[in-house]
Amino acid sequence: MSTPVHSWGRLSAAPHDVHSLGDRHRMAETLVRHSPGVAFGNGRSYGDVGLNPGGHLWKTGQLDHFIEFDDASGLLRCEAGTLLRDIQQLAVPRGWILPVTPGTQLVTVGGAIANDVHGKNHHVLGSFGDHVRSLTLVRTTGESIVCGPDVQPEWLAATVGGLGLTGVIAEATLQLRRIASPWLDTETTPYGNLDEFFALADAAEARWEHTVSWIDCLSGRGKGIFMSANPAPPQNREMPGAHRRSMPFTPPISLVNRLTLRPFNLAYYQLQKFKAGRGVAHYEPFFYPLDNLLEWNRMYGPQGFYQFQSVVPRDVGRDAVAAMLQAIERSGKGSFLAVLKTFGDRQAVGMLSFPRPGVTLALDFPNQGHATLKLLAGLDAIVREAGGRIYPAKDARMPRDLFESGYPRLGEFLPFRDPGISSGLSRRLIGS
Repeated sequence: MSTPVHSWGRLSAAPHDVHSLGDRHRMAETLVRHSPGVAFGNGRSYGDVGLNPGGHLWKTGQLDHFIEFDDASGLLRCEAGTLLRDIQQLAVPRGWILPVTPGTQLVTVGGAIANDVHGKNHHVLGSFGDHVRSLTLVRTTGESIVCGPDVQPEWLAATVGGLGLTGVIAEATLQLRRIASPWLDTETTPYGNLDEFFALADAAEARWEHTVSWIDCLSGRGKGIFMSANPAPPQNREMPGAHRRSMPFTPPISLVNRLTLRPFNLAYYQLQKFKAGRGVAHYEPFFYPLDNLLEWNRMYGPQGFYQFQSVVPRDVGRDAVAAMLQAIERSGKGSFLAVLKTFGDRQAVGMLSFPRPGVTLALDFPNQGHATLKLLAGLDAIVREAGGRIYPAKDARMPRDLFESGYPRLGEFLPFRDPGISSGLSRRLIGS
């Protein structure tokens, strides 16, 4: 049964037996005694990859210590429950930064590895797993495995993007990247259709490190806003203050609906079009715009929302994205958090990593029961025909055959599974 997203921190309607992992040296004892289970970080995955209805959850939030940081080389060793935000706060003032981060910095290192998260610079620096130099994996058998690119690399390949199913990541060593400042040179460009988007994307890959676009999935033409950025030199600018707001309550119905979506998308497009051109931005609002609106998911009401993110091969990308936008328009539904971008021509470290060469489209849909699931099934069919895949970290209802076809290294991965780890996602897509 599909599970819509309600709010972060609610582990699911079904009860969990929750155990905090506060000491990495005693982890094995806890895992052996309380298995099967699965690690739970900061709860930012949109689906059931970190949930285990009716079973055990091992919370890693207390495993949040920095162990060692080499200011000369940028190597950081930390526990797996450390938030990416805390790494940035440590590293950026010292002239270092995480090379790859997703659209929120409120995720743990363990979660970033297990889902092999990606950012806006895949064509330059790949995904999170490309920058893991080693990790320590604790298995429910009591075994501890240290792996990296040069030490048991097959275990690294299984664990990066391995959905938390190879063991619990206790700690990791990450290679940070040297930066001159926390600022970015930016460019904002409106586009009127998908052909213009692909022309912009192809041209930008050679000139810009970070590229992403917002797309109006209700416009019929695929118009949107293309955003690019490069690291900037130090600026004589005041650092932005923290202006975080919070959605204070959950409304009785979704605020994202057919009455609000069209005017919101139109207003957003016109506002960003007005800002078109070159500029300078601090890295936080550019990389993590939604982190300034805490509990934003509440706007979808008590029924929550589904997120759908796919990647399809570049040679069929335009037609597949056009077909998905047409299906959304026919359904009368839409998404205002619609993101379209390209991945670079590089292979991921992980056997089950989501990023691959191609075009990725991410969408949020209010949960309206059967009508929403019907739309998502139609999008599945387009992705299946295009030879693409769905992102498990954001999935709560992908059909098993699409998972199997989208991840051809699944058979290679299965021997590395920890027999004492199970999640809602693993039972749904793998069978145990």
